Order: sequence, then C-alpha cells, then structure tokens
Amino acid sequence: MPGDDEAKWSADLDRALKLGTSHLSLYQLTIEPGTRFASDVAKGRFKPLGDEQAAELFELTQERSAAAGLPAYEISNHAAPGAESRHNLTYWRYGDYAGIGPGAHGRRQGMRTMRHRKPENFLAAVARNGHGHAEEAVLSPVEAGDEALVMGLRLAEGVDADAIAARVGVGQVVDWRRVDRLVASGHLSRCDGRIALTGRGRLLLDHILGAIAASAPMASAVC
Repeated sequence: MPGDDEAKWSADLDRALKLGTSHLSLYQLTIEPGTRFASDVAKGRFKPLGDEQAAELFELTQERSAAAGLPAYEISNHAAPGAESRHNLTYWRYGDYAGIGPGAHGRRQGMRTMRHRKPENFLAAVARNGHGHAEEAVLSPVEAGDEALVMGLRLAEGVDADAIAARVGVGQVVDWRRVDRLVASGHLSRCDGRIALTGRGRLLLDHILGAIAASAPMASAVC
C-alpha cells in the first residue's frame, strides 16, 4: 500500500501470520484505469510504491511466509500444504467455470461469457432474453492457449506447455528458443514440456509472458 516500508509491512505480515491461518492472499495494490484510485494518483493525492521498493517487499513476503509454513503456490497466494484454494485453482489451471450474476465472467466449452455489469441492466436482460449475457464469444485456439499460459504460469507448479497446445489445438503456445534463453538466465525452469518461474522470474512475470508466448511479436522478446 502507499506509504508501506519494510518495518510497516513486516508488522502487518506478523499480525496476519500470528492468526494461525492456513491460507493468505497477499496482493500488491494495482491501480486500475478508470477507478478513483487512478484519479487520485493522477492528481497527486497519493503515490504508489516504486518498483524497486515493491519488489523488495514482495521478496520479503515470499521469505517470511515460506518460513512460517505458508509457501507461495501462486504469485500472490500462500498456503500450508493441502490448504490451497480449490476454487481459484480452477481458474489458474484453466478449467471451465460459470459466471453467475451482474458483472460475472465465465468460460465454458470454449466460450467466453460476460454478464451485464449494472444490476438493473442485468435484470432487464434476463427479463428480455432469459439470460444476463452482455457478451458471448468463441475463443480461438490461439486465444485459449494464451489465456491458459497467462493463468498457469502464475502457479509455482508452472504449466505443461505441450499439454496446453494439444488441448487447444495449436502447434505450440510458447517459443521454446525464448524459453531456453530465460532458463539460461535463471528466470525459468524447464523439465521437458513443463516450465515454471524461478524466484527471479516471479518479479518479471508480465515481461516473461510477453517474451515467451508463441503469439507474441518478436519485438517483445527482449531476453
């Protein structure tokens, strides 16, 4: 959060760990476009943490949580063995799920769905059409492969890129030459078709995804 430093965040994390929970979700604040947060940042009402300081607190979180028996099984989620969120693992492992209610997103049988955001629009659509869909579209094989890669690489277990490619029906979902360069630089690990982020790689997830996706332009692959 704005104003956090190592001492303040350590104290907050200590309090959370002392509660004895078996699962912690520890997301850094993301400033989404079009939100009050974004407006306040633009007006200088508060300043988000710089990248270097945020990275230091992220690494501190990994170390402290692991030492407490709650290692990160996903970029921002920590759990004791067996206490991982089964609900969220469905998303990260690219399983099907139904979106229900205003603003809900879903993905089932190769279809992406989105419900109307405003409750009044959702209810009007249900009365008019028998459902609240604002959008329903077929995912192309490339889109499905990219989504599965984006979600799965967040997990400590990584992804089986070859299995994803076979599942969605494309030749490959990653450029293996770029993957091997990032393995050599210590940002990825690889065992046959399975790849996973290393500790160094977790700090650069977005860049790595842009670099290794088979659908990414060559210009983005700066390794």
